[in-house]
Amino acid sequence: MHFKSRVRSYLFGRGGEEGPLRDPEQCSLGHWIAERLRHGGPYAHLPEARQVDEQHVLIHQEANRLMDMHQAGQTEEAMAGFGPLQVVADEIVDLLRTMEAKLRREA
Repeated sequence: MHFKSRVRSYLFGRGGEEGPLRDPEQCSLGHWIAERLRHGGPYAHLPEARQVDEQHVLIHQEANRLMDMHQAGQTEEAMAGFGPLQVVADEIVDLLRTMEAKLRREA
């Protein structure tokens, strides 16, 4: 949710640090994914772990697309194109909820 808010702020011209918006390895969720969902992390055994990682990369691709549009002077189009980013964000939340439910059943 915080990510979407930061992208919106950027599109409204409020600036902010671009790195964590553009690069999935720089944002806090990217750090969490690297530590917990990859390479033997505690949740890497869940099939949704790979999907979260893939959707996380996709949300950054969408953010890059919108930010590039904004930088090209297509601010209104960028704001109107926020829908796909929202869809990916919702998918990430759904996957995380599924993972949480599975982990609770395992405990």
